[in-house]
Amino acid sequence: MMTEKTIHIGRKISRLRELRGIKQETLAAELGISQQAVSKIEQSEHVEDEALERIAKVLGLTPEAIKLFSEEAIFNNIQHNADTATGNTIVNYQFQFNPLDKIVELYERLLQSEREKNDLLKGNK
Repeated sequence: MMTEKTIHIGRKISRLRELRGIKQETLAAELGISQQAVSKIEQSEHVEDEALERIAKVLGLTPEAIKLFSEEAIFNNIQHNADTATGNTIVNYQFQFNPLDKIVELYERLLQSEREKNDLLKGNK
């Protein structure tokens, strides 16, 4: 019997917003609500489906991706990609096909963007 731990949707929204580099004020403006309302949503354990759909759209995600978001899964995938890129052999592969792939793609794009910013600041480009 599998018991599912209560997911805190507000925290997931907050973390994904931060990963996207979006401020609360920007999300609020896109949603047509106040920054305080965004803060309240991010502190809420549950978010209404309609609001979650609107937030997901602004973040470029699906509501399911927000619900299933797990930083642990992202870091595990990044470690897997790093091991594969360096030629290390992984014996126990566990493939998961779910919306988290979109989160990983988002994280990789953000990481690439940060690398480009660092290169520009260093004058390497």
